[in-house]
Amino acid sequence: MFLCMHVQDTLCRTSSLESKIRIITKETIKEAQGTANLCGCGRTPFNTGCRNCLMKEVCRRLQNAGFDSAICKSKWRSSPDIPSGEHTFLDVRDKSSSKKGEIRVIIELNFRAEFEMARANEEYSKLIRKLPEIFVGKIERLLALLKILCSAGKKCMKEKKMHMAPWRKHRYMEAKWLRICERLTPTPPLLNGYSGHSPRPRASMSMLTVDLTENFPNLHRSVVEVV
Repeated sequence: MFLCMHVQDTLCRTSSLESKIRIITKETIKEAQGTANLCGCGRTPFNTGCRNCLMKEVCRRLQNAGFDSAICKSKWRSSPDIPSGEHTFLDVRDKSSSKKGEIRVIIELNFRAEFEMARANEEYSKLIRKLPEIFVGKIERLLALLKILCSAGKKCMKEKKMHMAPWRKHRYMEAKWLRICERLTPTPPLLNGYSGHSPRPRASMSMLTVDLTENFPNLHRSVVEVV
C-alpha cells in the first residue's frame, strides 16, 4: 500500500514542461490509433502500434511544437552482473532556464510493459497497474521510480523463492534510459499520407465514359447497375 502511494506521489509531481510534452505525446498516439493508413515503414497499418513509426511521429510533433526532441538509442556492454543490451526511446532537452541548466525529459511509450512479470505476486502486480502506459518525466522522476519498482521486484522474487533475472535488476533498468545514448533525428516524410485523418478515396471514371462525354456532349447519361 505504501509503495503504491509512493509511486502515485512521484507521478503526480509534474512540471509545466513535462505536462506540455505529455499532452502532445498522448494526442499524437490517440490520433495515430484512429487511422488505418500504412506506417512509414509500409509494412503495417499505423493503428496496430508499430513502435518505431509511433516514436518518429511523436518526435516530429514535438519538434513542430518547438521542442528539441530526438529518438535515442542506448547500448551497453555486458558486465559481471548484467548482460549487454540496447533500448530505443524518446527524449526532449530543454535549455530555456539559465538557472536550472539543461533539463532532460524521457518519453517511454511502453513504460508499464517494461516492469510486468508473468509470475508476480498480487502486491507487485497491483503496483505495476499504477504505472502509466506512456511515461513522460524528468531524469530525477525516472530514477525515483526505478528505485521503487526494482526494489519491489526484488522483494517479489525473494518471497516467491525465484531467481531475479539479470534484465530485471536495477542497474540493467537504469542502463536502458540513463546510459550514454545516440540521439537520432527522424527525417520526414514519416507516414504514408498520415495527417490524423484517413484520406478520402478518389472517384473513379472509366475510359469509356471519358470518350463518350468528349465525342457526344449532348448525350444523356444515366446510372446503370453492372451485373
